[in-house]
Formats: sequence, structure tokens, C-alpha cells
Amino acid sequence: MPRFTVHVRDEWLTVPCKDTSSTIRWLGLEALKRYAKNKPDNGGIQQVKDVCFTSRRCQGHGLLDADDMIHDVLEDNDFVELEIEGDTMSSDFIPSQPGLSYLTRAYREPEEYISLDGNSLTSTDLVKLGHGLYKIKLTPEAERKVEQSRELLDTIVKEKKVVYGITTGFGKFARTVIPNSKLKELQENLIRSHSAGLGSPLSPEKTRMLLALRINILAKGYSGISLETLHCMVKAFNASCLSFVPEKGTVGASGDLAPLSHLALGLMGEGKMWSPKSGWADAKYVLEAHGLRPITLKPKEGLALINGTQMITSLGAEAVERAESMAQQADIIAALTLEVLKGTTKAFDSDIHELRPHPGQKQVALRFRALLDSDHHASEIAESHRFCERVQDAYTMRCCPQVHGIVNDTIAFVKNVINTEINSATDNPMVFSERGETISGGNFHGEYPAKALDYLCIGVHELASISERRIERLCNPSLSELPAFLVNEGGLNSGFMIAHCTAAALVSENKVLCHPSSVDSLSTSAATEDHVSMGGWAARKALRVIEHVEQVLAIELLAACQGIEFLRPLRTTTPLEKVYDLVRSVVKPWIKDRFMAADIEAVHRLLVDQKVWNIAKPYIEKYCTDHFPESRPSSPTAFSLDPPPSPQKRLRLE
Repeated sequence: MPRFTVHVRDEWLTVPCKDTSSTIRWLGLEALKRYAKNKPDNGGIQQVKDVCFTSRRCQGHGLLDADDMIHDVLEDNDFVELEIEGDTMSSDFIPSQPGLSYLTRAYREPEEYISLDGNSLTSTDLVKLGHGLYKIKLTPEAERKVEQSRELLDTIVKEKKVVYGITTGFGKFARTVIPNSKLKELQENLIRSHSAGLGSPLSPEKTRMLLALRINILAKGYSGISLETLHCMVKAFNASCLSFVPEKGTVGASGDLAPLSHLALGLMGEGKMWSPKSGWADAKYVLEAHGLRPITLKPKEGLALINGTQMITSLGAEAVERAESMAQQADIIAALTLEVLKGTTKAFDSDIHELRPHPGQKQVALRFRALLDSDHHASEIAESHRFCERVQDAYTMRCCPQVHGIVNDTIAFVKNVINTEINSATDNPMVFSERGETISGGNFHGEYPAKALDYLCIGVHELASISERRIERLCNPSLSELPAFLVNEGGLNSGFMIAHCTAAALVSENKVLCHPSSVDSLSTSAATEDHVSMGGWAARKALRVIEHVEQVLAIELLAACQGIEFLRPLRTTTPLEKVYDLVRSVVKPWIKDRFMAADIEAVHRLLVDQKVWNIAKPYIEKYCTDHFPESRPSSPTAFSLDPPPSPQKRLRLE
């Protein structure tokens, strides 16, 4: 029989429906009857039939017409919010945020799988999992290892051995032995008490990444999780049943306890949960609507679910992937600015950079040579000032290989740390089934990803810092030989005046955010956990810094394209003209003042979607092939354009 879950004030009510040709008003009245029946004072409702209310689907907040038939507007197990006239919005109802999430905006259940074994997941694949592009399954070898470690734990419990976290309390209570009859309660209490995070929930994408990464770590077979519980987690991931995970509350040792506890709490059927089908609702109803059951924790499983650095690492994976994308596109944007400011290409001569052969520096110089005036692509703009008296350019143009280069090398270093962490066992105690023992250690400490992400902030920020100075040069007529603020009739029009101010504000904000969070530590858990990493904040602020970098680069790209307008009919090189055409496909030239924020957002989206890189990449590849045939398509070198392909095996759904 079809049934629907209806939210009335502070209650979620399941309403069976024998006849789906009944109306939405009938469904609302049935829910109100059940609500009033469960309240001592009938919930203040005198006559159900006299109550005025409106109905909305929880997902997307779509208003439902009271006279519509149920089968025309709802699907079996749909979630509905009832708003009673005169009431305020239920305090425990967390509205969806349409447009902010890939999953909310256009979720399609994926058909392909990524097989997880705890050893070969990459940051690239983890971000794709976050975007809902794949489901996951466990490899047979991973399942075998999980079963072996669980057998050892069951033996420990059966023999009543005293082992931390299995038959004892936690942290300061490590010496308190717990009787076997209370081991299940011990694990449940751990999850409930540690679910103490605060702040806004992670987005569906970030929560999917967090859940996928925790599954990957458990699949290594050193945590003692049961295969049954791990399969439940995989099913929840594949159904996109995602727990409410507050973004604040982790100190990054002993692992990300608070956020991972919230993740586990939803899987237990407690707290809130989100899915594309239901939006936010009580976890038990979301699981039930997808035919799933809450997990039942066995000895040690609560600890296995929450001990680790997966919050830091999953957010770090997104940060490093976005940073890599921005570093690539920053070179293209800077090259276009150099063209507009009539700079020289001599500073990018390969012989100069062979004398200081940092990989990133050589890579950036190569990209500039591939994009600017050369025997591959002639530039009419470059030809127009070939015999000018200028000897060299300002540092913001001339030193791009040196400044952008170290950013590239920083990203490569951080990506290596993050990819190592993605496939590392970070639990405590570790379960070594082959040795027949458990060993307590400190792999849960988040210092590695925390330090790396602080380093990432400092490195990537420089892309915005130098970009803002180039924006100043574009807007300042004494430096650019272009109209002030890149607009005609200055005074009547202000042009890019405040867009530059916005860039300056973002750069200044980044200077504060780049202060390393991992230099701080506060003793917690009664001095048992007396040194922590503060990696959660390192990861969150890294994403904020990178977003600001993206926005500053978007402003520079807009300004450079506007500068091109004042150099017409001269044309730049073919790849840079293609970039110009891409920008003009979403933003028209600036003839007179208009609302600018929308233009910045449109170009920001081009960068986030990597469209600028995708336009220029074939031309850079062609240049590399012609000048360094030995480097393509060999293993990655200083001249490679992309990271090495993921070794992860993908399996199509049969």
C-alpha cells in the first residue's frame, strides 16, 4: 500500500493511502487526525476539518494544490510538509537550499560504480563521488579483510579480554571495564554523546565525500567493523541518504570525532538526514523511505565509525582539486592580461627557466609560451608593439612563472599528502587479524592533512594576490594606456572601479585566513588528548581561501576581456581569442555601467566548471607535442598538463 510521510509541526507521521486518487487535502486531514490523536490537548486543534493549511513537498518546497489527486503530484514514500495557518515554520524543519547543491539541482542516480578497497581511491574520484557521479561497491578482497578483522574482535569479546574501546570506556575512561551485557549500549552512547557539533550542515556533496571516505577507510580491514554494518553504509551512500553533519566541532585529534559521530548518528536512524527524494527529515523516516534499516552497533563499531581524519581529508580533497584547477586557469588569465597590457614574452624563454629548474616554474613558463605570440600562434597585438622602447615588464607579469610556479608545486605536495591520507587506516585501536592482536596508536591525529592544508592556503592565496595587482594595472590608465577603469565616458560611468575594490577586499580577507590553524593546540579530554591538529578549521578555511581566489581571477578575466575591446580590431593569439569568445558567450562587453555582480558570478562559474582550461588545453597540448615530443604521452613530467590518471577501477552497473 502506498504511504507518505507528513511533517506536522514537531511530528513526522506516516499516512497509508489505499486510494491515490484521493486529494492532497485528504492526505493533509489524515495527517492532522493522527497528529491530534497523539497529543494530550489534541495539539490545540478543536476540529480537524476546520483547520486551514497548505501542503508542500519537502524536496524543493513545491506548493501542492489541495484539489490535486495524490497520484498526479506525489510518488510513493514522498515527504510532505504541512503548514497550518497561523503557525511559524517548525523549528526542527531544515529547509533544502535549491541551487546550492549538485544533488538538489539535477540529481540523477548514477549507473557506474567505483570499487573501494581502501588502497586506491584518489582525490579526483572522491570529488566525483561527492557530485553523485558514481555509486560504490566493495572489492571481494576488501570484504575478506573486513570479515577477518571482525572475527578477531568477536573472539576478544567472547573471551572477555580487556581491550581499549572494545571492552573499556574511552579517553579518560580507558581503564573502566564494561561488562559484555552493556557493550552495545557503550557504542551507542559513544555516538550520541559525541554528536556535539555545531553550525550549518555540510552540503550533500561534502557529506557524500565524507561517507564515501569513511567507507573506504573501513574497507582496509583494520577497524573491526562488521561486513553487515559496512554494507549498510554502502547502501545508504548509494541511496544518497546523508546524515546532518555540522561543520564545526572537530579539533582534528582523536580524529574528527564530532562530525563523524553525526554521520554515524543518522545511520543509526537518529537525528536528521537528507536525500534527493525527501530533503531534510528525521533519519529513521528517510532510511525507511529508501527501504533501509538503521544500523545496529556491535562491540567496537561505534569507535570504528568515528575515529579518523575523514572530515579534514574529504574537505581537503575538494580544496586541492579546486586549487589545481585554478592554478591551471590562472596561467591562461595572466597570459591574456599580459597581452592586453602589451607585455613581452621574453621573460618566458625556456633557457631562463632551465637555470632555475623548479618543475612548477618550468610548467608555467611553458604554458605562457604556448598561449602567447609564437610560431604557433601569431598575435596582432604583440606585433603592434614589437619595436617599443619598453625593456621589461612589472613583476606581476614578468614573474608569473616564479610566483604561479611555486603554487603548482605546493598543490602537488598537498595532493600527495591528501591522497596518502585518503587510503590510510586512521582508527584506534588497529585490528591486525594476521597477528591476532589489537594495537593502540595515533594514526587518528590530523597533523598531516592540517599542516598540508595550511600550506595550501598560503600557496594558493598568492594567485589572488598577484592577480589583484594585475587588475590594478588594467584599471589604472597611467599603467595600462587604456581608459580609466576600462570604460568610456569615465565619470558618468565607473566601470571596473568597485570590481577592483572587491578583489582587494577578498585578497585582504585571505591574508587573515592564511594564518595557519595547525600552529594552535588545546588540550582536551582531561589532558588525555593533550595535543591536537585543528585540522577541521584548516580544511574549511582552505575552501574559503580557494573560493576567494576563484572570484578574484574571475574579475581579472572580465577586466582583461574588457581591455581587449579597446585594442580592436587587433586580435590576440588563437587560444586567447577562444577564451575571449567563451567569456563573451556569458557576459557582453561593458559599454556603460550596469549591474556587475551577475557578470562576476557568470565568469566565476566558467572557472569552477573548468571551461577556460578546457578551451585552452588542446592548444597547450599541441605546443608541448611539437616542442617536447618525448614528454607526450609519457608518464607525468614537468611538462605534463594533468595529474596521472586514477588507478581506480570503475565497474558499470549490470
